Parts: sequence; C-alpha cells; structure tokens
Amino acid sequence: MLANYLIGLREGLEAALVVSILVAYVVRTDRREALRSIWVGVGAAIALSLGVGALLTFTSHSLTFKAQETFGGVMSIFAVALVTWMIFWMRRTAQHLKGELHERIDVALAMGTGALTITAFVAVAREGLETALFVWTAVRSTGSTFTPMAGALLGLVTSVVLGYLLYRRSVRINLSRFFRYTGAGLVVVAAGVLAYGVHDLQEAGYLMFGGLGTTVLDATGILPPSSWWGSLWKGLFSISPTPTRLELGVWVAYLVPTMALFLRPPRRPATSAATDAGAPASPEARVPESTSHTR
Repeated sequence: MLANYLIGLREGLEAALVVSILVAYVVRTDRREALRSIWVGVGAAIALSLGVGALLTFTSHSLTFKAQETFGGVMSIFAVALVTWMIFWMRRTAQHLKGELHERIDVALAMGTGALTITAFVAVAREGLETALFVWTAVRSTGSTFTPMAGALLGLVTSVVLGYLLYRRSVRINLSRFFRYTGAGLVVVAAGVLAYGVHDLQEAGYLMFGGLGTTVLDATGILPPSSWWGSLWKGLFSISPTPTRLELGVWVAYLVPTMALFLRPPRRPATSAATDAGAPASPEARVPESTSHTR
C-alpha cells in the first residue's frame, strides 16, 4: 500500500499543483470566467484516466495466458519509462514551473477558453494516465486489487488536500525537496515493476534466457508470501523473493545508475565573470531553495 500511496501522492500533487497555479492566476488577474474552462479540462482528464484504467483491466482479462503475460510485461516496461521520464522532468523544472505555467496561461487566454481547457486537460491527464498505468501494474504484481487501489486513492486524496492548502497558502512545502525524496522512492518502486515486467515476458516465452524456472536466491524463509512483512516487501519493491537471474540483473541494472543520476546534484547555471572572480552573484542569479515552496 505504501508504494501505491507514494505514487498517488506524487502524481496527484503534481496535478494539484498545476491546477492550483492555473486557478490562482486567473482569479488574481480577475478572469474568473475562465475557471469553468479549467474545471472542464480537469474533469475530462479524470474521466480519461479512469477509462484507461478500466480498459486495461477488462482487456487483460479477456486475453489468453500468453497474451496476458505479454501485455502485462510490455505495459510494465512502458509504465517504468513514463515514470522515469516524469521524475527527471520534475527534478529539472520544479523550481521554474510557476513561471512557465503563467506564460502558457497568458497564451491560452489570448487564444480563447478552449485553449485553457486543453492546458488543464493535458496537465492533469498526463499524471492521471501515469497513475492508472502504474497502479494497474501494481495490481498485477501483488495479486491484490484492494490494497494497491486503496493506497493510490489515499495518496490522491492527500494530494488534493495539500493542493488546496497550498492554494490557500495554509501550508508551505519545499517542493524541490519533496520531489527529490519521493522521486528516489519511485525509482526503487519502478525497478521492481521493471523486474516484474521482465518476468512476465519470460513467462510468455519471449525471454528464454536468464534462468526462468531457476532462481538466484530463495528468500521465502525470510519473506514468506503469507506474512504481512512478505506482502509489504512485495508491495514496496514489486520484486519476487525468488527472482530469476534476469529479474535480479534488470533490477540492479536499472536501480543503481538511475538512482545515481537522480541524486546527482543539478548543474549550476553559468555565472558572470565577476562572480567567478569572487564577487557576489547578483540577486537575480541566486534562487534560494527555501523559496521553491511558493512555486
């Protein structure tokens, strides 16, 4: 449940942050008539995300065993690719998100309310589709529907509450730090989902190498599947306590370099020659980390 809570919280807060910035901007610029367009876009994005989740569920249930394993494996790998792109994109743009959105809103308002609806729709649909796909893969990997759905739903509810409080300025969150910590957690989760996707493709018969039927280690004595801690392990890391050589190899090959790249300090922008010579940088060149919670 914790892994899916993290997914719902992370994705939901990104969407809630974008929506709160959209709403705040049109309210403060006295363009309240545009609010309806924003909520139409948000509603359409939520409906699309729910529809995609239902389609994935019903489609997979109507397939043969081999087709189910193939479909699940491909979708798991696709989900990992999306989430990996998302966490690096947010790491790079979190501090400048507010300014970029304001520019897009001005362009959208100049084009008409339909453009603003599309802006809100795209912002929310991107996070919603990622959530639907990732939760669906979690349901397959854990073999349980209730726990992943409950965790994701709690995360989404938390994100909506935080988004509203941020809009009302009742709480202050260092968003750069928040996305850094949750992003690191999602890298671990994504590594397990990738390993599970590879196992599905092994089951489907497409990856015959890597020891399908033979395991590198057997940790069921420490992590029995029937125990709560065994279920917690499977829910958090999505990797079997009896992984094949290919599963474990893929898990390590993804986790280690991706985590290293994600935790690497961001590059500082080039400063002026005077700064390089020892003079203090101008106020415009310094963006204190403590201000990132307002963006």
